[in-house]
Amino acid sequence: MPAARGFLALGDSYTIGEGVAPDGRWPVQLAVALRAEGLDVGQPRIVATTGWTTAELAAGLDHAEAEGPLGDQALVSLLAGVNNQYRGLPLEAFEREFAALLERAAGYAGGDPGRVLVLAIPDWGVTPFAPAEGRDPAQVAAQIDAFNAVCQAQALRAGAHWVDIAPVGRARGGEAAMLAADGLHPSAAMYALWAALALPAAREALAR
Repeated sequence: MPAARGFLALGDSYTIGEGVAPDGRWPVQLAVALRAEGLDVGQPRIVATTGWTTAELAAGLDHAEAEGPLGDQALVSLLAGVNNQYRGLPLEAFEREFAALLERAAGYAGGDPGRVLVLAIPDWGVTPFAPAEGRDPAQVAAQIDAFNAVCQAQALRAGAHWVDIAPVGRARGGEAAMLAADGLHPSAAMYALWAALALPAAREALAR
């Protein structure tokens, strides 16, 4: 396996862990689980901001690159798109932007897409936030499914790992214990479930 040089996590509120303590973020919990298996990727470097669309993540990466290199990571994760869906941005534009982000992610992983984890977008329609916003949960679910179909197809086509956290999010995402105080974002307990789902793919990626 490559020397464990680091873990770069790219995304939005679901990666930065809006509403949870830093040690509750799923990338941090995944790094702890890997360390317990003797796979030390260090403290994850997170390039993510609540509210970022795919285009804004790309701009954030441009800014981060201007401050120093991001490449040669042992592991890279990508979870993006919920804000495109939330704002009603077109799926066709997302498809192009996500493909470019996935290519960048592979570049940060030493050019090896097999060291990239792509996580599904969770369905926020199951949370109390959706009805409070006057959103139709069925419509949100259908749109999230369409975005995730793009993410999965592109991940598999590129040779990256697809980590489907959507089913557990739908099954348990409305539970009070699985929600942060805002009633929208996941709690550390939900992120622990995501980290557990990502662990086998991360283990395989680090074995390359």
